[in-house]
Amino acid sequence: MGLRGQPVFVLMSEINWYPGHMAKTRRELEKQLSLTDCVIELIDARAPYSTRNPDLARLTGHKARILVLNKADLADDAATQGWLEYFKRQGVQALKFRSTGDRPQTIIKHVETALEDKVARMKAKGVNKTLRVMIVGIPNVGKSTFINRIKGQAVAKAQDRPGVTRSAQWIRITPFLELMDTPGLLWPKLSDEAGARRLAYLGSIKDDIMDTEQLAAAMLKELLQIKPEAVMERYKLKPGDEALKGEELLDACCRGRGLLLTGGRFDTLRCAALALDEFRGGKLGKITLERVSL
Repeated sequence: MGLRGQPVFVLMSEINWYPGHMAKTRRELEKQLSLTDCVIELIDARAPYSTRNPDLARLTGHKARILVLNKADLADDAATQGWLEYFKRQGVQALKFRSTGDRPQTIIKHVETALEDKVARMKAKGVNKTLRVMIVGIPNVGKSTFINRIKGQAVAKAQDRPGVTRSAQWIRITPFLELMDTPGLLWPKLSDEAGARRLAYLGSIKDDIMDTEQLAAAMLKELLQIKPEAVMERYKLKPGDEALKGEELLDACCRGRGLLLTGGRFDTLRCAALALDEFRGGKLGKITLERVSL
């Protein structure tokens, strides 16, 4: 049994987390690909390996592609640079992007460069080519916020939870550039348990299908290994608490933050939700969950 007598954290591969709307999303993406010139795939800079959908590479393999490490403002800068160098060695055109500060012209320039041959061919025929770019990625990777940043105004619905965008929509950025906002797409089966947990930490899998206490305890334990000082300070942990795990670690975080129920019991449910929200919002500083193995 897990925290407070709840079942232990279930394997992600055993969860029915590939609902019907995702199968529909896949079919719609396949249909819309014939109308696009280029695909921009967004991954989360905090977990570039786990947030890259292997199905998208197969679906879009014949199209010009740009990989964007999004939310780079929340990731460790050195780790992000390591990933950019890794993708470059793999022959993948990749760049980082911070929706809170980077200039959208950088993205537009990359698209124009990737498609300059096609534009030139159409120009030779007397046609000013309108570039149509599909934005793809897993749920909650920031596709709508990314498009809003490129556009310079809120034209795509964006919230910090998965499943907000439920259908594809074309958005005109300039007279000769259109972006398609698409629903997040996961793949049917996860075999990597650690990667699956990281998707859950980032909010790409809905919290309500998991035990959030188990999830938060696992996340806090992992963060204590990556950036112990930030976690210890944020949750006012005492020396030695970093060795705790599971229920005992959540109890220590509750004690540090004063999260108590009537009678002095620890409010671990509230603590779990708080820990997940604070990590996703960058309250613990710049953290990358996955680094390139050299």
